[in-house]
Amino acid sequence: MNMRSTRSTVTFSNPFTLSGYPGELPAGDYEVLVEEELLQGLSFEAYRRTATYLTVRGRGRHAGRSELRATSDSDLKEALSRDQGANKKNDHSDAALSPQEDET
Repeated sequence: MNMRSTRSTVTFSNPFTLSGYPGELPAGDYEVLVEEELLQGLSFEAYRRTATYLTVRGRGRHAGRSELRATSDSDLKEALSRDQGANKKNDHSDAALSPQEDET
């Protein structure tokens, strides 16, 4: 069975959560590792995704360690979408500053 791995980087502007894991992860750059296997018996080269991992660096007393957290492509895309939505909400806030009332 032929396998391949590809790495990419995603950036979160806000703290985020991943389905299946407790707690919030801090904003920042994260490496994504995707593993795929070659599909046999086709007249062309095609791969099927077998795993997606997000590399999470340790903090505090776990600094210097990193962990590969298994996730799905859809969960990762959903987390990125929530992050982008939060950015748009912050950029286009409907809130307005009201003038201070004179209390004399």
